[in-house]
Amino acid sequence: MNAEQPSHDWVWVRYLAGHHPYSMVRTSAWSALISEDLDAAVAAFLAPGGGYDQAVERAQQRRARNVDFIRRVYETTTPEYSPEVHSTAKRLLGPNATDVERETFVRTGYEVARSRDRVYRDEVGAQKQALVQKDRDYVRLLSLNDPGEQVRLSAAYAVREGSTDGDVVEFFAYGWATGSRLDLEVFRMRHTSDNMTWRSTIARLIADAEAAEKAAREASQEAKQQAKDAAARAWQQVGTQTQPARSGWSEAQQFAVRQAENWRAVLAAAQAAQGPNWASIIDPATASETAWLAERASAAQQAAYWNALLQQAIDGEHRVKNTL
Repeated sequence: MNAEQPSHDWVWVRYLAGHHPYSMVRTSAWSALISEDLDAAVAAFLAPGGGYDQAVERAQQRRARNVDFIRRVYETTTPEYSPEVHSTAKRLLGPNATDVERETFVRTGYEVARSRDRVYRDEVGAQKQALVQKDRDYVRLLSLNDPGEQVRLSAAYAVREGSTDGDVVEFFAYGWATGSRLDLEVFRMRHTSDNMTWRSTIARLIADAEAAEKAAREASQEAKQQAKDAAARAWQQVGTQTQPARSGWSEAQQFAVRQAENWRAVLAAAQAAQGPNWASIIDPATASETAWLAERASAAQQAAYWNALLQQAIDGEHRVKNTL
C-alpha cells in the first residue's frame, strides 16, 4: 500500500498477539511475528482467509472455547476470596487435565465450585460482617452508571429486589472482576473484528486507486481526462472509506479513557475503604486501569494510521488532478 504499511501491519499483529481474547489467535499472531520472513508471515496472517481468520475459526471450536473460559475464570479470581473456583481453574489449565474435565467444568463444575466458595465465605462470615450501607449504595450506583455493560449487569443482579448480603459479597469477590474482564474482551473483539473488515476493504480500494492512477498516467491524450476523473474518484472512495475506521477508533479512545478513569476511581475507593470486600477488588482495579490505558494508546495508534490513510487518499486525488 505504501512504505509505512508493513510497519503498521507488524504493530497490529503485535497487538493481536498480546491482547486478543482468543489464545489461539494470540499464538498464531506470535508465530507470524517470529517467522524468518516477517513481512510475508504478517501479510499471510492478515490476508482474508489467512492465519487470523483460521485462528478465529479454530478458537470458536468447543475445546478452545473451554480453555479460554477457564483461563478467564482463573485470571479473575483469587485463592483468598474464591479458593474452590481458582484452584480448580488452575488445575484444569495444567498439562494433566483432560478435555472431558474441562468440558464438565464449563457445563456444571464452575457453578458447583462457585456455590462452594459462597458457602465458604458464608461460613467465615468476615465479608458479610464488613458490609455497610455505603457499600451497597456503591454497587447500586455501578448498576446504573458503570461504563461497562457486564459490570452493570453483575452489579444489578447483586442489588436486585430480594437479593441478600451474600449476593453483594459475591459481587465484590467475583462478579465485579469477571464483569470487568468480559467488558474488556467484548471491546477487544468488537474493534478487532471491525478493524479487520476495514483493513480488507481499504486494501482493495487503494489497490484499485493505484491501478486507476497508473492507467490515467499511461492513457492517451484523448482518453486522459476520463481516466484522470476515474482515478480521482477512486482516491475519493478511499478517503470516504476511512471514515468508519477513523470514527470507530476515535470512539474507542474515548471509551477506553472513560473506563481507565472509572477504574482509577474504583482503585482509590478500594484503597480508602477497609475490610475484605474492598480489598478483593484492589488488584482487579489496578489491572483494569492498566489494561484500559493500553487500549487507549492502541486506539490512538490505530486512529493515527487511518488518518494517515485519509491523507494518502487526499494526496492521491490531488496528484491525479494536478500533476498527470
